[in-house]
Amino acid sequence: MFTPRPFFLILLFLLFPPFLRAQPMPTPPALAAKAWLLVESASGQELAAQGAEERIEPASLTKLMSAYLIFDAIKQGTIKLAQKVLVSEKAWRTPGSRMFIKVNTQVSVEDLIKGMIVQSGNDASVALAEAVAGSEDDFAQMMNREAQRLGMKNTNFRNASGMPDPEHYTTARDLAVLTDALIREFPNEYAKYYSIKEFRYNNITQPNRNRLLQLDPTVDGVKSGHTEAAGYCLIASSKRGDRRLLSIVTGTASDAARTRESLKLLNYGFQSYDAVRLYTKDQPVSNLKVWKGAASTVKAGFRNDFVVAVPKGLASRIKTELSSQQPLMAPVAVGQPVGTLWISLDGKPYANFPVEAIEAVPVAGVFGRMIDTIRLWFN
Repeated sequence: MFTPRPFFLILLFLLFPPFLRAQPMPTPPALAAKAWLLVESASGQELAAQGAEERIEPASLTKLMSAYLIFDAIKQGTIKLAQKVLVSEKAWRTPGSRMFIKVNTQVSVEDLIKGMIVQSGNDASVALAEAVAGSEDDFAQMMNREAQRLGMKNTNFRNASGMPDPEHYTTARDLAVLTDALIREFPNEYAKYYSIKEFRYNNITQPNRNRLLQLDPTVDGVKSGHTEAAGYCLIASSKRGDRRLLSIVTGTASDAARTRESLKLLNYGFQSYDAVRLYTKDQPVSNLKVWKGAASTVKAGFRNDFVVAVPKGLASRIKTELSSQQPLMAPVAVGQPVGTLWISLDGKPYANFPVEAIEAVPVAGVFGRMIDTIRLWFN
C-alpha cells in the first residue's frame, strides 16, 4: 500500500489549502417535531430549519401577538397597567387554559398580562382584547393588520387566545418574525414578564408552561402552546453572554418532548456556531452613491449591532462584499434598504443581508436634479 511521504503532504497543503482545510458545515439535529426553526437573533440568520413555511395552528403562541398589541397600547396610553378591566361573560366563559378570573369582577391590566403570559389564560387574553379594541373580533383585525406590517406573510388570526379555527394559522418563520419584534421593540416588558416562573391569582398558583425556565438559567422566555391539532409547541429564547438564539419547535408529542427538542436545538446553535460581530450599531459599512439628492452619498449600515453566526473555528475565513441598489434615487429615508451585504466562507457564498440607510437624504433642488438627470443619461 502506498503511503504519502511528509514532503508530499506539505506540497499538497501549499498547493491546495482549501482541500485540506475545508470542514463540513454543522449538521442540524433531527427533531421529533412537525416544524422547527433556529434563528440568530442579532441578524435574523437561520441556523436550522424544517418545515418553517408549513402552515401550522399556533395555539397559545397566538398570545405573542396579543401581548405585542397590549404592550403597544400601553406605550400609546390607550390603557394603563393599573387600570381595572371589567370581566365580561365571554371572557369568563372562554374554554381552555385559564387564569380563573370571575365574571363582572374588575382585574388590573397588569394581572391580566401575567395571567395571559405566565398562566396562558385564554380568559385573560379575551379580557385584554376587549379592553383595547372593544371586542375580540375587532382585536383580531388589529392583529392581522400588525402581522401584515411586520411582514408575517402566511399568518391569519381569528382570536386573541389561540382557540382552534380553520382560518387561524401561521408558520414557524412568521412566529420568528413576531417574537423578534416583541423582544426588540419591548425589551423591558419582555424582561419583566416572560421569565416569570409562576403566578398566583384567585388563590390558584400556576407554573409557567415553558419548562426551560426551570431547566436552563440562560432561557428567559418565550411561550408554550398546545391543542390536539397543533401538538405541543414552544418558542424559546436563550441568551448566553451577548448572544441570543431563538428556537421555534412545533407539533411535538408531549410537554417533555417540546422541552427536550427545544433545548437540543438551542444547544446545537451555541455549540456549533460562533457569533462574529462585523459592525456596530450605526457604523457605516460604506458610503453609497445617491442621485438627485441634497447629498451625493448616503451612509449605509445597520441600525443594530450586526452579528453573523459562523461555524466554530471558521470566523477568520469569512469575507464581505457590499452591493448597492443603483441607481439609488433621493429621497432616502433612515432604515430604507439600500444594498446587500454578501458574505462568503472559504470563497463560497454563505449568507446575505439587507443593508439600510443610517441617515436620511432629502431631494435636491431643481438644478441639482437636472444635473443628475443629465449625468444618468451617460451613466
